[in-house]
Amino acid sequence: MKNSQISLYIAWVISIVATLGSLYFSEIRGFIPCELCWYQRILMYPLVLILGIGTFYHDASVKRIVIPMAGIGWLISFYHYLVQKVPGFAEIKPCTSGVPCSGQYINWFGFVTIPFLALTAFTLILVVMFTMKTKKK
Repeated sequence: MKNSQISLYIAWVISIVATLGSLYFSEIRGFIPCELCWYQRILMYPLVLILGIGTFYHDASVKRIVIPMAGIGWLISFYHYLVQKVPGFAEIKPCTSGVPCSGQYINWFGFVTIPFLALTAFTLILVVMFTMKTKKK
């Protein structure tokens, strides 16, 4: 198995775990996603399909699609984490309806929140994509 195939598989598994984790929190634990959580889901869920197809067809060119999506997801997750953890940061743009984006359903070890988990998943996917070796044409 080539490096790019292994990299695609690893990124695909990470996206599956992140997607199943978010579904666990909302569907089993009953946590209602806030607006920023929805944006993160909009960017993570398609990665399961895109990376799955890339893995199945051994097509490393999906990297061109995955990197921008994961990068935007990373930025949203980072911003969301700042809203939760930096005092006074939440007032910059408060969520207007539903669950407040500054709410923390979980706070493991004093720093692991749901946006932190998404940030970690997006970071790992980006690291795998940037370190993936692809052959030159």
